[in-house]
Order: sequence, then structure tokens, then C-alpha cells
Amino acid sequence: MSFLTENVGSSHVSSISILDTDIEINKILIVRPNHRLGNMILTTPLIQEVIDTFPNCEIDLLAKGNIAPIIFNNYTNIKDYILLPRKPFNELIKYCLVWFKVKNRKYDLVINAVKGSSSGKLLTKISNSRYKVFGEIDDKVIDKNSDSYHMAKNPIYNLRSYFSVLGLHKNERKIASLDIKLAKDEMVEGGSILKDIFKNDKKTISIFTYATGSKCYSKSWWCEFYTQLKINNPDYNILEILPAEYVSQIDFEAETFYSNDIREVASVIANTDLFIGADSGIMHLASSTKTTVVGLFSKTRKEKYKPYGNGSLAIDTNANNANQIKQIIKEVLGKRMCLMS
Repeated sequence: MSFLTENVGSSHVSSISILDTDIEINKILIVRPNHRLGNMILTTPLIQEVIDTFPNCEIDLLAKGNIAPIIFNNYTNIKDYILLPRKPFNELIKYCLVWFKVKNRKYDLVINAVKGSSSGKLLTKISNSRYKVFGEIDDKVIDKNSDSYHMAKNPIYNLRSYFSVLGLHKNERKIASLDIKLAKDEMVEGGSILKDIFKNDKKTISIFTYATGSKCYSKSWWCEFYTQLKINNPDYNILEILPAEYVSQIDFEAETFYSNDIREVASVIANTDLFIGADSGIMHLASSTKTTVVGLFSKTRKEKYKPYGNGSLAIDTNANNANQIKQIIKEVLGKRMCLMS
């Protein structure tokens, strides 16, 4: 499919004329046909960019599965969700109806949120809109912006490049961080849960010891890491956030929190001082809570998926030994304390 759709939309920009800067963009479709938690979270900066650029716009979000309405619950500009079934061949009629819906609705602008999505390109292609962003970023834009490889930032640079070609020169602001937009009552509830678990006034470090496939560190790695983390940070509580699979790489040695409510998990992490975990959907969720995140990378490319903003950073565990990781975490906590004081 990637080969077949490689050139879809490649001639779109050259086929339209330069526009007047007072063009009205009101109705927008953002296409991200994916169901994974991390990929949905990584789309939040793009949606913030669209809202910042067109504050009064109405957005339809095309995604897969049922997670998108939960993630974007507090994004008031999103008016409708067009949801593909997770298993298209099990619900073929529902799957086809989504394509008809995209074809029949009228939009001012359609944005394919990730360049590697074949179905995203095709859905953008058939959509009823004159202005379409297919996701293919110009090499000059990549050369100019060293962070354009990042999965959350790439579509924003692409969108800005498209606007530039059209003559829509908008003020380029700093790219937003990931943001699940927790409400005040959610933050309060997360704090209450944390208080009930530890029943003290210490600050808390949250850890997530699970990840899918080869991204998951071994039990021996995590047990050694957890032991050192306790020794090096006696003034902190340590909370393990458990995955949906309800497993622990440290055999439940720390206090734990488990919930199948994504926003509740986010609210608890938001009340901790630091989150440490391997590259995973939960790592991106933690990053979206504005908590400082230390991402552990051994297999995936940190330049593409690393947490950013809020003092967050990524550690290549292949290039840093245990003592170096310990020192990095110490420095991160020190900087956070300075910011909070």
C-alpha cells in the first residue's frame, strides 16, 4: 500500500493558486486512522496548532477504534468523530460507510496527520475539500528544522509549509507539547488517589516497567534499576503504574496503581513529580499530563518518539550505563525542584 500510494497528492500544491490571506477556514477534517494510545496522543500538538491558527474552526477527527473521544474529551473545537472499526473485515459495512461519509461531507481543509499512512492519504484524496495536506513534507523544511523528524512535530512543519505555499503566512509559534487537557476536577481526583495510596506528603516518582515487544526491558534490568532508584531517592515515594495486562517487571515490589480509565491514569501521573518509562503509549500519555518525563530508549529512534517539553528528556540506555542514568535522573529532579520553588 505504501508503494501504491507513494505519489498520491504529490501534485496537489502545484495545482492550486496562491490565495488571499483573508481566506476563511472553518470546517476541518483531520485524518489519523489509527487506534493506538501513543499515536493518538502524538496528534494533540497538531490539533492545538490548527486551533491556534483558526480559533473558531470546527474539527472532525477521523480515527480508528474508540480511544480518540476519550483522549480529546476536553478539546471543544472537535465537533464530531468519524471512527473506523479496529478490524475492518469484521465490520466491512461500517468500514465502507466511513469512506462514504468522508466523500460526502464538505470541508474547507483536510489534513492527513501522518505521512506514512496509506489509508490516510487515500481518505484525504477522496475527501470533498479544495485544500488538502497529504503529509509529505518538503526536504527543505526538514533541512531547516532539525526536530522535524519527530512524529508529533513533523505534521505541523508540513502544515506550515503548506500554508506558506498558499500565501497564508501565520505567526509561527513554539510547537505545543503533548496535551490531554486534564480538567481541574480530574487533577484533584488524581491527587486524592495518590494521597490514599501513600498517606504521606512526600513527592512521588512514577514508573512504568512494561512496553510492547522488544521495547520492554527485562525483569533483571528493572529490578536493578528500581533498587537503585529507591536508594538514590529516599525522600520520594515510588509508584508503579500498571499496564492493561496487569504485569510488573519488578514483581509488584513498589506501590502500584491500576485503572482501565485512561484519563484517570493520566490524572494520577499528573500529580507525580517525575515519570520514568520505556517508549510506550503510557510514556506519551505521561508527557501529555505536563509531568516531567524520562523516556528510556533501546530499540526505537528517540529522535522520532522522545518526550519533549516540561523538562522531559530521552535516555539511550545502550549508550548510558547505570551510573550515568542515575546522574541524569538526579539532575532532572534537581531542575524540577528549582522550577517548583
